[in-house]
Amino acid sequence: MGSGRRSTGAYGTALALLLLSALLSSGCATDPGGPSPARAYRAGDGGFRPVTLTVGVFGTFGLQEAGLYDTYMRLRPDVAVRQTSLTRNDVYYPQLLTHLTAGSGLADVQAVEVGNIAEVITTQADRLVELGTAPGVDRRAFLPWKWAQGTGPDGRVLALGTDIGPQAVCYRKDLFAKAGLPTGRDAVGRLWAGDWRRYLAVGLRYRERAPRGTAFTDSASGVLSAVLASAPVRHYDGRGALVVAGNPAVREAWDLAASFARRGLTARLQQFTPGWDQAFANGAFATVACPAWMLGYIQDKTGPSGRGRWDVTAAPRPGNWGGSFLVVPAAGRHRAEAARLAAWLTAPAQQARLFARRGSFPSASAAYPLPAVSEARAAYFGGAPVGALFAEAARGVPRAPVGPKDGLIAQTLADTGMLQIDQTGRDPDDAWRATMKALDNALDR
Repeated sequence: MGSGRRSTGAYGTALALLLLSALLSSGCATDPGGPSPARAYRAGDGGFRPVTLTVGVFGTFGLQEAGLYDTYMRLRPDVAVRQTSLTRNDVYYPQLLTHLTAGSGLADVQAVEVGNIAEVITTQADRLVELGTAPGVDRRAFLPWKWAQGTGPDGRVLALGTDIGPQAVCYRKDLFAKAGLPTGRDAVGRLWAGDWRRYLAVGLRYRERAPRGTAFTDSASGVLSAVLASAPVRHYDGRGALVVAGNPAVREAWDLAASFARRGLTARLQQFTPGWDQAFANGAFATVACPAWMLGYIQDKTGPSGRGRWDVTAAPRPGNWGGSFLVVPAAGRHRAEAARLAAWLTAPAQQARLFARRGSFPSASAAYPLPAVSEARAAYFGGAPVGALFAEAARGVPRAPVGPKDGLIAQTLADTGMLQIDQTGRDPDDAWRATMKALDNALDR
């Protein structure tokens, strides 16, 4: 859905460890090429004084950790790159809006999470630099839906995509076998191919012979988010109008997710809480909607005992959950150089390297044929061809409109509404009405 960037920190690091040995052996993690060095600026004493560019990010974003800044500075000795970081996006983003409005206190390049990108490019467009014409930017290299998310209403490209979160389904082969279900990833994918209702049907089959103390999936909220991520229209329509309350796709996803809860198919957990983490370790559920970045999360939380028990297959329908962008504030002193840096950091070669070293899946589809992506396999997940699997999912993500409060809406639907159905047994219709009221209050409607 894009309600939070989860491809950073331990999650991305663990996924990188899954892939790194294979990528290194195939020669895929070497330094990429880049811009030719330009003449450095001369100081008054005749020596060189590089231009310093700052990059503001949240979390362990990965660009620095993957060595991209160091490579850029080797290629461009006239440029020094320095990063500033805040741990949490919910702290970082309000400060970014404040600084953009004031036109001060900004880095030369700033990161923006996908759940916030629509608000930035619609309310701050005059304070951002056009990036579509920056040196090195090729629209054809990016997924069309990702390119569209960074494009303002007037057609100017104000943000360049870094990573994305194409979805699959991760499942426990050992639990499937005990429940009498197929275990091969192709056979499992065929069980629910094309329709999330078939995923529910598989859950009902699992329940009939479920190993004691296990559920089919982790949470109704996770199902809701996954189903909505695959819808062509979610919270906003193509004109930017809020349609969440009247959109049949939202209500259908709500009712389907509620069915998982009411039929006893979930472990009744809240995602990204200690209880959820422990449930991975305990093998408490058999499936989870699984963006690319979650592979690292699963390995981190399940540990060595889960190696070979988990596998990955295609989701019923492709969707996206997560990802970020880079923007260049117009208030910066070195706008042209900052745009050049943002273009280089998001180019296919650098995105492939970021995937190889940090597990962040590329938003540039031109990176998918590169060996670092196309040959990537996850040994922890039975050697699953994760590069090819997630690339196929990414190409199938619908070009759904993204609105200014997408992140807030997704969080309210999941944590205010669906969580109550899952954990307290609240009536779905009653919970729907209460959630729509909560959304009206949160959006000042």
